[in-house]
Amino acid sequence: MELRQLQYFLKVAQKEHVTRAAEELHVAQSAVSRQIRLLEQELGVDLFMQKGRNLQLTPVGQLFCKRVESILKDLDRSVSEIHEFLDPERGEIRIGFPHSIGTHLIPAIVAEFRQHYPHVKFRFKQGTYPSLIKDVLGGEVDLAFISPCPDSDDQLTGEVVMTEELFAILPPSHPLAREKVIRLEQLKEEPFVLFSQGYSLRPIVWQACLKAGFTPQLAFEGGETDTIRGLVAAGMGVSLLPEMALFQTSALQPAQVKVVEPAVTRTIGLIYRSDGKLPLVARSFRAFLLTYFRMRQNNTPVGS
Repeated sequence: MELRQLQYFLKVAQKEHVTRAAEELHVAQSAVSRQIRLLEQELGVDLFMQKGRNLQLTPVGQLFCKRVESILKDLDRSVSEIHEFLDPERGEIRIGFPHSIGTHLIPAIVAEFRQHYPHVKFRFKQGTYPSLIKDVLGGEVDLAFISPCPDSDDQLTGEVVMTEELFAILPPSHPLAREKVIRLEQLKEEPFVLFSQGYSLRPIVWQACLKAGFTPQLAFEGGETDTIRGLVAAGMGVSLLPEMALFQTSALQPAQVKVVEPAVTRTIGLIYRSDGKLPLVARSFRAFLLTYFRMRQNNTPVGS
């Protein structure tokens, strides 16, 4: 069994077509077909079956495909680790994060880090709370920001890096829009614009409303802070958003008011696998992040 055979097999499985796989691999179709045939002969099983003009994995092919994906992913990481060992300042960091911190916090962090390590590359992946955990455990990303920070366990390590206050956002013409502070209870009759299911800010807002003595009336759902902010500014309802999601990005902006009784906060954590396989360059980035947020909390420049 050769590495080339596994690479060809995985590409055919992804494309479900020998010709399309060969085109992407920049090799002849006959070469791909031959290597797949040799692989099947060596294993003594059929990995694909014909379905119309496409190929479909057999049940044993599906099982084999999962193993091959894992093997090739580990191989890619091993090669990267060797390069990082030889020159740790030229590696790649794969980081995941929710949309609500992607607009301002991630660019600021990366820009600061690259002042110290200008040749490090970044690969970014946005996701929801469950997808970010899945990406870390599956090795798709090295580190991920997540909110709220989950408890550490045998598979996952989580560290709280900051706690952030959530503010009420209201249409500019709302009677409470010019107040400096409101109680959350004052919004009990208002329609709410919330994140869709799977986004971590939704249960935080929902639980805060329940704590204030009411169940929020759901008017609209969205998947991005810009959407939530825009709908509120257009008078479609009210919502709660963290401060870093309230930077002005368009002319249409909602009013922002501090909330008490209860005060609403969220934790932002940094998660990674507990197996100790964090690449060298990612370890450097983690150490930088812990210092960055400690200095940020103390209002001290990071380079101090």
